[in-house]
Amino acid sequence: MIYCGIDWAERTHDVALVNDAGELLAKRHVTDDVAGYKILLDLLAEFGDTEDDPIPVAIETSRGLLVAVLRQGKRRVYAINPLAAARYRDRHSVSRRKSDPGDALVLANVLRTDMHAHRPLPDDSDLVRAIAVLARAQQDATWNRQQMANQLRSLLREYYPAALDAFAAWQNGLCRPEGRELLRLAPTPAKAARLTRTQIQAALKRAGRKRGIEAEAERLRKAFRTDWDHQPVLVEDALGKQMLALLGQLEAACTAADDLAKAVEEAFPQHPDAEVILSFPGLGVQLGARVLAEIGDDHTRFSDARGLKAYAGASPITRASGKKSSITRRRIKNDRLNHAGYLWAFAAPNGSPGAKAHYRRRRDERGDWHAAALRNLFNRLLGQLYHCLQHHKLFDEPTAFPAPLAAAA
Repeated sequence: MIYCGIDWAERTHDVALVNDAGELLAKRHVTDDVAGYKILLDLLAEFGDTEDDPIPVAIETSRGLLVAVLRQGKRRVYAINPLAAARYRDRHSVSRRKSDPGDALVLANVLRTDMHAHRPLPDDSDLVRAIAVLARAQQDATWNRQQMANQLRSLLREYYPAALDAFAAWQNGLCRPEGRELLRLAPTPAKAARLTRTQIQAALKRAGRKRGIEAEAERLRKAFRTDWDHQPVLVEDALGKQMLALLGQLEAACTAADDLAKAVEEAFPQHPDAEVILSFPGLGVQLGARVLAEIGDDHTRFSDARGLKAYAGASPITRASGKKSSITRRRIKNDRLNHAGYLWAFAAPNGSPGAKAHYRRRRDERGDWHAAALRNLFNRLLGQLYHCLQHHKLFDEPTAFPAPLAAAA
């Protein structure tokens, strides 16, 4: 059997082929373009690569055009963690020497000796991979939007506390269109104090508000005219210009997050597993898309629910040595899926009496902290989701959380 290892880079890649005995059969230095990909595929074909029996490939990344080319057909592509590859390198050399062709040879030998210990990239459909791109981008845009809002809030506290007080009645007020429109209209507290009811009402209408405009305009007018300490005039004007610059970045982040959310809403319902995922309490379109993006639709990816729970960081990990033993939470996990699971477990008790009772039992009887109780609830929900996806069944409350008497029977 032939094994291939590729040490990838931005412009060029090093390729190495070895056989079962560990002998180096060929090595190439290919470019990251169409010509380089053709040389790579021709090299693999020269050593017996066929459509029905492709040569497995090990590489230190799971994305990019090179990986997309290699994943065509039935080929198994193994994404090796760079830290694991570094440990494999130390098995054969203690001098700590390193080279790109040598790394390609190390990756090929990883498959030769320990292919059973690594998992190939999942055979996900193109639709779920597209959903993964959109869901992850929307998640990144949401985090970026919150980061920009935090920076803007920190700046407003230095010279414009009246705006923070006026927007406190709105949930996430700085990210709302009304708040951004009013800040653009009055970047300093001096200008805000001179705003009339008509100007505030017009700003609210431009932001898309339809109801309660007059009452809201009166409340905002009073909030802007409340007595607060002021910075010197020149400093206040300079801070206002800085605020407008941050406001432009926040508006771009809000627009990106909203556009990506609409794209997710269009793509996610098209997937066959969307019906099963949306049947679970606490999972909406956006959060359900994030869960599907990280799990994928290759139902053979995880041999059982325990593997999925470990991948998500929901199950605990045991560290035992001699007479010492400790059970702690997992730190090596899929961070995106773990973050989605925290939000899922946080929202599930609102729509599921069984989930709420499970959370309260972990808190009151077991003495878990809030995060530990949510992690335990996520662990249980994830096992139920695995079963439902395998059998394409919808969530059923009595089955998922049976009554105490039924459970005892």
